Amino acid sequence: MVPNGVSIYVATAPVDLRGGFDRLSGIVAEGLRGDPRGTSLYVFVNKRRTRVKVLFYDRTGHCILYKRLDRGTFRLPTVIEPGSSSVAISSEELALLLQGINLPGEKTPRNPSRKKATAKIH
Repeated sequence: MVPNGVSIYVATAPVDLRGGFDRLSGIVAEGLRGDPRGTSLYVFVNKRRTRVKVLFYDRTGHCILYKRLDRGTFRLPTVIEPGSSSVAISSEELALLLQGINLPGEKTPRNPSRKKATAKIH
């Protein structure tokens, strides 16, 4: 899915995902000290970790991959250096993260008990 040699960074703090290309690019430049027009991918999750956006640049413009899990939460890397605004992961770890599968070193199981609200029809 991700070409060899592409760096992938996960933001360590949750992000309001209502923002689009410009807001996420600003977070990359200001908060993560990265280059939003570089070859790296930047991964952002919301506070509840039920949604994820991946921002990348493909030489013609910015692209966003946006995913919401039906149940459970996205699992983030557990090895994060204190004060770090992002953590680098491999393309294999990104694939696991996007599938909602625990990343290596993750000890907490997914939360399958989260249920959708249902309305009764009379």
